[in-house]
Amino acid sequence: MDAANRFETPTTFRLLRAEYCAGLALSAGLFLWHLGEVRWLVAVALFSYIDVIGYLPGALAHHRFKGGEIPRVYYVLYNAMHSWLTAGAVVALWAWLVRPEWALLAVPIHLCGDRGLLGNFLKPFAVAFEPEPHPAFVRLENELKPGADVVGSRQERPERAAI
Repeated sequence: MDAANRFETPTTFRLLRAEYCAGLALSAGLFLWHLGEVRWLVAVALFSYIDVIGYLPGALAHHRFKGGEIPRVYYVLYNAMHSWLTAGAVVALWAWLVRPEWALLAVPIHLCGDRGLLGNFLKPFAVAFEPEPHPAFVRLENELKPGADVVGSRQERPERAAI
């Protein structure tokens, strides 16, 4: 939302997801437009590596630990593989070392699909690996519902002393 309030309300979260759905539509549209030029083995590999490395190990650990706390390395793997920085590096290296090609659109299709369609973003250590509401977030979300009192509004805050 902003640098001091790092959370989304249901409305801002839907808007953020809509932006990623637009990116998904653009990426998928370009992919389909050039379908005859896509090398499918490359496209499938580029689409899949993100979850094979970043999601599946953590999901398996989450189920093996029956939803309990899992080692942080799984979160790091997930976040690294689902990062636009890593994705950009993979795409840039592929284009440089192999060749630029339409199959590279599989990467933004994956990331935009995860965020836009599924609502999955990077995972903080303090939440379960698989989505489940955190009690503190449920309380916060209830406080942010339309009509709730605005906490910290200008009228309620004492003025800061000049430094």
